Amino acid sequence: MLNRYPLWKYLLILLVVVFGFVYASANLYAPDPAVQISGQSSGMDIDERVLRRVERALEQAGIDYFGAEADGSRAQIRLNTADSQMRAQRYIQEELGDDFIVALNLAATTPRWLERLGASPMRLGLDLAGGVHFLMEVDTAAAIHRRQEINSDAMRARLRDERIRYSSVSVGDDNVVIGRFRNADLRDQALRELRREYQNLEFSTEDPQSEGASYRLNAVLSDTAVREIEDYALSQNLVTLRNRVNELGVSEPVVQRQGRSRIIVQLPGVQDTAEAKRIIGKTANLEFRLEALPDSLVSMRDEFEFRSESDAGRTAELERQVILTGDHVANASSGFDHETSQPQVNITLDSAGGAMMHRATRGNIGRRMGVLFIEYRTTFETRENEFGEEVQVPVQEADRRIISLATVQAALGVQFRITGLDSPAEASELALLLRAGALAAPMYFVEERTIGPSLGAENIQMGVTSVKWGLALVLLFMLLYYRAFGVIANIALTVNLVLLIAVMSLLGATLTLPGIAGIVLTVGMAVDANVLIFSRIREELKAGSPPQSAIAAGYDRAFVTIMDANITTLIVAIILYAIGTGPVQGFAVTLSIGILTSMFTALLVTRSMVNLAYGGRRNLQKIWI
Repeated sequence: MLNRYPLWKYLLILLVVVFGFVYASANLYAPDPAVQISGQSSGMDIDERVLRRVERALEQAGIDYFGAEADGSRAQIRLNTADSQMRAQRYIQEELGDDFIVALNLAATTPRWLERLGASPMRLGLDLAGGVHFLMEVDTAAAIHRRQEINSDAMRARLRDERIRYSSVSVGDDNVVIGRFRNADLRDQALRELRREYQNLEFSTEDPQSEGASYRLNAVLSDTAVREIEDYALSQNLVTLRNRVNELGVSEPVVQRQGRSRIIVQLPGVQDTAEAKRIIGKTANLEFRLEALPDSLVSMRDEFEFRSESDAGRTAELERQVILTGDHVANASSGFDHETSQPQVNITLDSAGGAMMHRATRGNIGRRMGVLFIEYRTTFETRENEFGEEVQVPVQEADRRIISLATVQAALGVQFRITGLDSPAEASELALLLRAGALAAPMYFVEERTIGPSLGAENIQMGVTSVKWGLALVLLFMLLYYRAFGVIANIALTVNLVLLIAVMSLLGATLTLPGIAGIVLTVGMAVDANVLIFSRIREELKAGSPPQSAIAAGYDRAFVTIMDANITTLIVAIILYAIGTGPVQGFAVTLSIGILTSMFTALLVTRSMVNLAYGGRRNLQKIWI
């Protein structure tokens, strides 16, 4: 019989529609403004004691809050208004100090039963209500100092190879490598040798001003070399930050350079901003050094503490010469030691790093090698500038601690493992940092802010208003022009919007202002398919076809036209997504999903409703269209 579906097809369409309403309903629950507290290290405990300090600070500041909770690794404070977020963050940070990260957040209010089904609200782009904005300063002076330290180590080795005696070679103030010699002949020999070797350094000499003082050889980087180091540090940090952001799984992030030494990071749709801030802002690296021999010179070894809490107070002496750093790590993953079940990090070096590790360990089997974890922390000191004004000056502090000290059993290559970590979370974080790449220079946060709530609310309100007006006008037109069939088309159009929102929420797509434009366009396209079908039915009725035959012919003959039009539009949307960036991709995603849902509602949902309304009538003489 014409215009009848089998029962399974009705049930399948009903199941899809119910699915859409369930997963779209998660967007009805707006998140609460919140402040999240976590430790600088993933191993730090955030317990009730910390939570009480936070609550006391908020009460003293007169800031209303509710829902304070801590789970051991982080704490979250829900606030009544978005305006109190920034104030709460400032007071909490002052109370807890620099050992804790206090970040802005949005706390989900989705009911548990929806969360168990995997439903979550649609993520909003940075131009709407979600996301954070970081402005970071790259400490290029630290990169220059590091380069000069490398140069000083190489100079000492070169002078030893050439048998030129020196008293000391070290990096002094203003990143000047200073070599001290007993007489002018030795200094001049060193000058000739080093000037030939180091073309990017500018050398100068100083004679002693007092009896018994040393003859000095000074080496500073040329202006060209300084610019190259600064550009490299910024470029390398950009690459590393992009890798770290990708590890966080952020949709449509923005990581770009600003000026000579600053980087902008924008993370739309981020919920765990404290975790993002810790991972992005962490400036850490590894150094592999052999344990110092008992009879080695004091000037050739350094003493370090162990990082593990179980080894608190324990120290070991390592050689100053570095075998290699974390810059040579090609891949890293966390896991567990099969014998001890302790957390570990599996390291894969690049070819150059593997060769250096092999050369260093093949002749030192039986000696112990230490893995030194270097973490840079930024504190701000109040100083007076040249105008007598008090300003906050960032000061970088390097915390160097041993995380592993193990005996070399055999010559190591490109793959080995690091043990001695306190927790799986610490191993996972270290693997992430190494996998994303080392920072060429330390960084610190200059500015942290969210897109203002008023701006986001205004943008959302304007977008929702445009969808409402477009939907209302379309619904009115269809109702007046197609009457009973217009009611069916309007129901299908509403279902189409619900399915579109549900699919975007389920896929984790980010909604932006261009995405809202894609929704408005989808409304028009969905109606366009119904217009083609209903116009074809009218033509069949005018040609004298019975109502049942006219309905069947209208859907069957309009199908090819609808498919052709939607497939060509879908191809354009895919191309936009492939070659576009940011807002263009947001528009393309919304448009693509809207095309698929509109074809489903226009061809199947409306047909099922028409079949239920007219398909069972044997003597149907007239339809209202």
